[in-house]
Amino acid sequence: MNRFVLPLAIFAALIALLGVGLTLNPREVPSPLIGKPAPHFELPQLHEGAKTFTEKDMLGKVWMLNVWASWCVTCREEHPVLLDLAKGGGVLLYGLNYKDKREDGLAWLKTMGDPYRLSVYDVEGRVGIDYGVYGVPETYVIDKRGVIRYKRIGALTPEIVKDKVLPLMQELGRG
Repeated sequence: MNRFVLPLAIFAALIALLGVGLTLNPREVPSPLIGKPAPHFELPQLHEGAKTFTEKDMLGKVWMLNVWASWCVTCREEHPVLLDLAKGGGVLLYGLNYKDKREDGLAWLKTMGDPYRLSVYDVEGRVGIDYGVYGVPETYVIDKRGVIRYKRIGALTPEIVKDKVLPLMQELGRG
C-alpha cells in the first residue's frame, strides 16, 4: 500500500501544476523588464531615415511603443485598434518596425494608415532582442522616467486598450 502513496502524490502534484498552468494567459508572459528602465536605442526614423529617435527623447512623457512589421499577419488584425487609439489623440503612440525592409514598412503604413507619431526601423532586430520581443506585435507602456510599466505580447484589442492600457497610462500621467 505504501509503495503507491509516493507515486500517487507525485501524480496529484503534477495534475495540480498542469491545472494552474492551463488557467494562465500565454499573452501575458511576465516580463523581466517590467519596472526596469527601457533599454536604450537610437534608430533611424522610418519616414525620414536621416533622422534618429531614441527612448530618451520621451523622458517626461508617458508613451507606448508598438512593435510591428509589414509581414506580420496579426499586426493587420491589431492595426484598426491602433488607428482608433491614435484618433483619440491622447496617447503618444510610437512604432518600432521590426525586421522589415524600410520600403515595405512605408508602403504598409501608406496602405493601412499610419497611427504612429513616428516609427523607427530595426532592420536586424537588435533592439527587439534588448526589449525581449517574442514576436510581433508587442506593445510596451513606458512611464515619464523611462521605466517599462506594461508589456503585451500579441495584438491589442479594444477591450485590452479600454480595461488595461488607457487606465494605466492615465494613472502614470497623473504621477
